[in-house]
Amino acid sequence: MITVLVVDDHSFVRAALVAFLESAGDILVVGECADGTEVVPAFRNTRPDVVLMDVDMPRMNGVEATRALLATEPHARVVMLTGTITPVRMWQARSSGARGYLLKGDDAVELIERVREVAAGGTAWSRAIAELASA
Repeated sequence: MITVLVVDDHSFVRAALVAFLESAGDILVVGECADGTEVVPAFRNTRPDVVLMDVDMPRMNGVEATRALLATEPHARVVMLTGTITPVRMWQARSSGARGYLLKGDDAVELIERVREVAAGGTAWSRAIAELASA
């Protein structure tokens, strides 16, 4: 069973992600956070295989939360999940130590495969990133 911590400031998005991920059958959401400040304690309490992290949140954004988490838990596997992609945010995600950057508009079924890939030690970068880089 793959365990996931879902981090998003929108409760509706969190609920939808939890339901969708758990519908896969081999994924269990072990915690939810509404803000980046909650990530480190939640990770320590749940020890998930993957953290699915929104980029834009109040108080502490996903990039800052990823840096804080990896500073104390360097083995954590974080995948950024966002509604928009910009070169700056993408670079920030990579430099923060995230193992992936996915768009909320990417194929939903692919999200489950990407979570599995990261749990197995791989990475998960949206195809839109390659398109942005080649533009």
